[in-house]
Amino acid sequence: MATLRRLREAPRHLLVCEKSNFGNHKSRHRHLVQTHYYNYRVSFLIPECGILSEELKNLVMQTGPYYFVKNLPLHELITPEFISTFIKKGKLILSLDKDTYEETGLQGHPSQFSGRKIMKFIVSIDLMELSLNLDSKKYERISWSFKEKKPLKFDFLLAWHNTGSEESTMMSYFSKYQIQEHQPKVALSTVRDLQCPVLQSSELEGAPEVSCQALELFDWLGAVFSNVSLNNEPNNFISTYCCPQPSTVVAKAYLCTITGFILPEKICLLLEHLCHYFDELKLAPWVTLSVQGFADSPVSWGKNEHGFWKGGEHLYNFVIFNNQDYWLQMAVGANDHCPP
Repeated sequence: MATLRRLREAPRHLLVCEKSNFGNHKSRHRHLVQTHYYNYRVSFLIPECGILSEELKNLVMQTGPYYFVKNLPLHELITPEFISTFIKKGKLILSLDKDTYEETGLQGHPSQFSGRKIMKFIVSIDLMELSLNLDSKKYERISWSFKEKKPLKFDFLLAWHNTGSEESTMMSYFSKYQIQEHQPKVALSTVRDLQCPVLQSSELEGAPEVSCQALELFDWLGAVFSNVSLNNEPNNFISTYCCPQPSTVVAKAYLCTITGFILPEKICLLLEHLCHYFDELKLAPWVTLSVQGFADSPVSWGKNEHGFWKGGEHLYNFVIFNNQDYWLQMAVGANDHCPP
């Protein structure tokens, strides 16, 4: 019975909501986007919109490329050539099971989400420090570990924010391996007669019979992005969900979803453009921008350890209001720290 009870227990989820204004010099919006590195899906929803502007559509189509490299030896990521070409600052973070960790002979620490029996370890290597001390015993040990003691190989997704003009550097650098260039997949659609919750930017917790709260909006967005029916029809045995109240019906809403490996710098551009969406008079009172991280990424925000557990979720959502106020919602699963 105890085993069945544990299986029925839902894993812990944590949702943090806050509000601010993009004009506030203490606003954290840019920092939180820039430090959420491993982004798998970006979606935005614009009520009362039937077609995207050319500028916004161009931004959407320019969110790539990213690269898939098969069987890439881990030691390639600590070579002076790789670091000088691609790395300005950063760390190589490895999440290893107990056996692999012991075989590498490297120094690390137990996962913060280990139980009584430690089965996972975290190894963090400062690449810039390493590149400045190529004659050190530390570099020799790490290089020996990756090349000889435990020559690990992985399939990698790689993305690079290149501020220069050479677009093919990644392809040419890894040309001796199996490397493929990919572009994110873009899905554009118009949702008609969409029932939307009524929101007030100043009321994060909502007001009875006046506006909905942030948590209700978060659930509603998940239903919209998943194409769930919001009608709560009695003969619908798949979903009984309905739009929170009070609500209003918009004739059409534009929904865009980008799927791939999307860099924070690209998301910053999208967010900035959506912030200026209301520079001209619009019918929509708000728009949303939602970002989901890779379920199996080693970190969520910054260097915060991320664990898969049962869902692996780490995501955030901006609700951008027409007065430049915004709500920021950040969610993580069981094996995660509280969002920053």
